[in-house]
Amino acid sequence: MLTVNRIQQAEEALKNKKEKMNNRYRLGYHIMAPANWINDPNGLVQYKGEYHVFYQHHPYDENWGPMHWGHVKSKDLVHWEHLPIALAPGDACDSDGCFSGSAVDNNGELTLIYTGHNYTDKEKDIFYQNQNIAVSTDGVTFYKIAENPVIPEPPTDSNHHFRDPKVWKYKDSWYMVLGNSTKENVGRVILYCSPDLRTWSYIGVLAQGNESLGFMWECPDFFELDGKHVLMISPQGIKKDGDLYNNLFQTGYLIGDYNYETNEFTHGSFNELDNGHDFYAIQTLLDEKGRRIAIGWMDMWESDMPTKEDGWCGALTLPREVTLGENDKVLMNPVEELNLLREIEHNTLTNVTSNSYLIETNDDLLEIKAVFDLTNCNAQSVGIKIRGINQEETVLTYHLDKQTLKLDCSKSGKVEDGVRNTILRANQELSLRIFLDRSSIEVFANEGQTTMTSRIYPTEDRLGIELFADSGDVKIKELTYWKLKDIWK
Repeated sequence: MLTVNRIQQAEEALKNKKEKMNNRYRLGYHIMAPANWINDPNGLVQYKGEYHVFYQHHPYDENWGPMHWGHVKSKDLVHWEHLPIALAPGDACDSDGCFSGSAVDNNGELTLIYTGHNYTDKEKDIFYQNQNIAVSTDGVTFYKIAENPVIPEPPTDSNHHFRDPKVWKYKDSWYMVLGNSTKENVGRVILYCSPDLRTWSYIGVLAQGNESLGFMWECPDFFELDGKHVLMISPQGIKKDGDLYNNLFQTGYLIGDYNYETNEFTHGSFNELDNGHDFYAIQTLLDEKGRRIAIGWMDMWESDMPTKEDGWCGALTLPREVTLGENDKVLMNPVEELNLLREIEHNTLTNVTSNSYLIETNDDLLEIKAVFDLTNCNAQSVGIKIRGINQEETVLTYHLDKQTLKLDCSKSGKVEDGVRNTILRANQELSLRIFLDRSSIEVFANEGQTTMTSRIYPTEDRLGIELFADSGDVKIKELTYWKLKDIWK
């Protein structure tokens, strides 16, 4: 069947599903598919003045299946518009899926580089993967090139995991990193180079883990940030260690120095990027303002996904600006354009000392800024509760003695495994910037020193926002909240 027909068929299936969907948990200002399943963000790129985001998408079902590329675009990173599906599988190079990849603007030709997934025995999950290209001159309709696959097979010293190409240009050459795994099942990232995006030469291993760092490194992204080089990866198979690595799979980074001439990347240890429940497969782009902007998948494999009952599943995080903090720590903060979401400002509190303060609001799309003065605080812990009218609540607690931030979603739809903890050395001040949507919470603490992203599934109406201190009082320097727009209305 022609690709065009496969795309039309998929669009028709989406349209039919959308008419039957239950919208109780549909998000107000996050990227979602019109219906059915999505996972990894793909192909983040700025093209002809607009931001494009693609995503892994199964247009026929609310569960994972043969991957297509869904597609949205925006002028401002806030107001998104759905475009037709960009890629559908079924050609000789991608018979069972168009897996994750990236996008580049090649002199006005928008080029998608993606993994073809091909089963040799689906029952036993035996497959092979290759790398392919599709191009567009209008940013809407894409054509797979005749030369596909441009990289037909992985290096001989690796196993069959060979996916998620991230491509960028350095000087006059194109470079590609790929997620890969050795024959001994150790995760690694490998590097290729090309003069023209069509002919690729294998350079070698960029970075490799060990048995404790997982069996496969998915979704690599490699870029320069303030004179350092950052490799973002999503390892599969890291074992839980106290408060670290509590999700099924992780997303984090290695940071160090890179030499293009020798392909030497000297780096420190692996650090998680987000400490909530639902954050994976991060991708970035460098925009025309010189910002490094990141978006992740706002879900996690094997987690409870109640929206499947409603005919859809999966969303992407808010766009975040990535910067470098002290001690080469990678920080993420909401892009400034998200201020465009704000409708009504309520500046309700400044410099109030209390152990409990409730603000009633039943709005479900909110941005909250809360600043606690910890200099002379005698409380054991302080925090904020997003309360429902009866029993439900989502709670953020900062423990002053342990210097840990705890996100507890166990009373907002995550009954099993509802708590995440992370170290945050707040010292004099705790500043929380929180984005609440109908089924998500994104927390940015102390200007991105910590982020925590989780899906929540409340069933009650909202009562409001409560600030609290345990076993003492705290000075609340500021509490401001904004009602946010629903961009999909």
